[in-house]
Amino acid sequence: MSTLTLTCNGITLALPGDLLWADEYDWHPVQQSKTYTTTGALVLDVGVRQAGRPLTLNGADNAAWLTREQCETLRAWAALPAPAMTLELRGEVRAVAFDHDRTAFEARPVFQVADGDEEAADWYVPTLRLIEL
Repeated sequence: MSTLTLTCNGITLALPGDLLWADEYDWHPVQQSKTYTTTGALVLDVGVRQAGRPLTLNGADNAAWLTREQCETLRAWAALPAPAMTLELRGEVRAVAFDHDRTAFEARPVFQVADGDEEAADWYVPTLRLIEL
């Protein structure tokens, strides 16, 4: 089981423990810039990023679903201007915020129902796009 907690008020939302961390190995803290001088010499500038690691958590068609009620909570949280949150994932605690540059939260229904027949317990496949602070 994973959790996401709003730092400002301590409200915690339980997340499925089998969410897939889709971009776990896509980010690297070392950043470098290469330029050449007019004489052709290489100038290499290297630094280490202090924060900003993207963290995308995906559900799947057969696992890691959220209820419509949980999706409504996440949508409301994502509408807050840059709330700091704590994510507990795989036993580690990380300070995160929604990544609005990449569409912070979205979900699609597992089973299609007629418009107006949605219920709080209906299942959805979520995608949470966070950024580590």
